[in-house]
Amino acid sequence: MPIRPTALALLAACSLGAIASTAAAAGISIGLAAPLSGPSHALGEQLREGVETAAANYAGATVTLETADSACTADGGSRAARQFVDAKVGAVVGFLCTEAIEAALPILKEARIPVITPGVRANSLTDKRYKTGWPVYRLAPRDDEEAKAVGDILTKRWADKLFAIIDDGTIYGRDLSENFRLAAEQAGLKPVFTDNYRPQMDNQIGLVGRLKKAGAEYVFVGGDRSDIAIIGRDAAKLGLKLTIAGGEALRAAPGDVPLASGTLMIGLPDWSDTNDLIALSQLKAADVVPEGYVLPGYAALQIAAASLMPEDPSQSFKSHIENTKFATAIGLVRFDDKGDMVGNPYRLYEWDGNAFVEAH
Repeated sequence: MPIRPTALALLAACSLGAIASTAAAAGISIGLAAPLSGPSHALGEQLREGVETAAANYAGATVTLETADSACTADGGSRAARQFVDAKVGAVVGFLCTEAIEAALPILKEARIPVITPGVRANSLTDKRYKTGWPVYRLAPRDDEEAKAVGDILTKRWADKLFAIIDDGTIYGRDLSENFRLAAEQAGLKPVFTDNYRPQMDNQIGLVGRLKKAGAEYVFVGGDRSDIAIIGRDAAKLGLKLTIAGGEALRAAPGDVPLASGTLMIGLPDWSDTNDLIALSQLKAADVVPEGYVLPGYAALQIAAASLMPEDPSQSFKSHIENTKFATAIGLVRFDDKGDMVGNPYRLYEWDGNAFVEAH
């Protein structure tokens, strides 16, 4: 959490400090947009709990929250935006769905209310910023960052390996596998085998047999956790020592077939592993489990509050948020000129038989 100067120090510093102290005493108002109804309400509650805990414990000013149900719909997004405009909030945190935030942003732009979203991944949200002028900053990864991470990580790790690339034919699986194939090609690498497979089968013996015949020792699978587990099981049955890698779909709930030890995942960090002990203690005191969107919501509130209350009171929200590296509950955060978080958050993890641990 950013360290804020005390009111006493501000009063003693100079007239600018006195202005900042007066603003701190007056407090700040921040909007919270979360899907608190409908099929995404559980995720919305995680977001709400994280934001509320951060607001209650923010040291730099008294934070008042204006909460609106975005409902993960366009109508919900526009209603929430109008509520925030009427409440005259200084900034908004939240939104987990593209439809809601895209309906809200034109209204919030006109009112000059910036938004920090920990949940919307659509590339277009920030790619269109120069055209739309939408005042949005994104803590969530972009849609294309998982595929980029797969290519970047595995082309380095498997540069001297006999590897294959397969997918389940879905848009998600095909996108990951095709991006990895292109990245490998650009790196001068060629897979020994490429194919797609029929998902949700009881066994993948035929597929594994083809991998074995091709001499593959490593395989990237664009598919879900259950299929990857079955491929690992059937490789062991055929005596094929095969290292399997997949995307963040491997974070899904376990199925009937366990993952093979050593299975690799290119995925996002588990934010509950944060080393921010202050945030964890505050969440524990509030009886909040740090899961899902809790800590990203907490971090979004930290950034919004710090940017509404910059140490230099002459600095605008836009200037502060675009030129500051923030220490947050999910680590250091900096934004680029489009509003995307700098740096790809995806990392390589390995299944140890019980959990995914970061691989080195």
